Amino acid sequence: MSRAGQSHILAIGGGSFRQVRCYAFWEPSPLMRYALDLTGQDRPKLGLVATAVGDDTDILAKMYGAFQRFDAEVSHLTVFPMPNVEDPRAWILEQDVIYVTGGSVANLAALWRTHGLDEAFAEAWRAGIVLSGQSAGALCWHVGGNTDSFGPELRPWAEGLALLPYSCGVHYNSEPQRRPVLHESIASGALPEGYAADEGVALHYVGTEFVQAVTVDPAGYAYHVQPDGTGGVKELRIEPRLLKP
Repeated sequence: MSRAGQSHILAIGGGSFRQVRCYAFWEPSPLMRYALDLTGQDRPKLGLVATAVGDDTDILAKMYGAFQRFDAEVSHLTVFPMPNVEDPRAWILEQDVIYVTGGSVANLAALWRTHGLDEAFAEAWRAGIVLSGQSAGALCWHVGGNTDSFGPELRPWAEGLALLPYSCGVHYNSEPQRRPVLHESIASGALPEGYAADEGVALHYVGTEFVQAVTVDPAGYAYHVQPDGTGGVKELRIEPRLLKP
């Protein structure tokens, strides 16, 4: 059925890369090594997708530089001003792991649907290609979450690919609006129950089941947020597994 026999999604709350040398270069965190290891391949094919930042060439270049230290075959997919590959679906299905950057998740989803990439990514997931990403690149695989795609004030957004039947919270301990807006959205029914991740923490799903959280920050946590049946929510803190540097 699939490369590793299972469908994996790694949704990262923040901390995929560390900026070094006066922010001119990026260094991948152990979260990225974890994503690559999920493929089960000695030299995985890694596909980079930066739709959420308008296919920013500087960000793509920094990611290429960051992954030079890993034994991976790296390529990328852009849609501005037109797709950079003849058959985007075929490119997606050739990869072992996809990494999606942060940015505007609303713009990302709209452009993916315009180009049919939403269906291609769903097909890739079913085929066992590992889907991963940070912030917008984490929200997109879920039903939705809260986003600043429409302005500085966060608002609930429920137009994700919904491969995972949950909401998602990112940057949970670094941006003060994130927790209360997610709580309000789940309590009101605007979003379904879901999972959230602090900076440096990633949510690992196998199929549609949350199996564990992993972290590069000893102080970071994941959370399961559910309606409490009385118009509020209950939040369960999840202890993540600390990855080695």
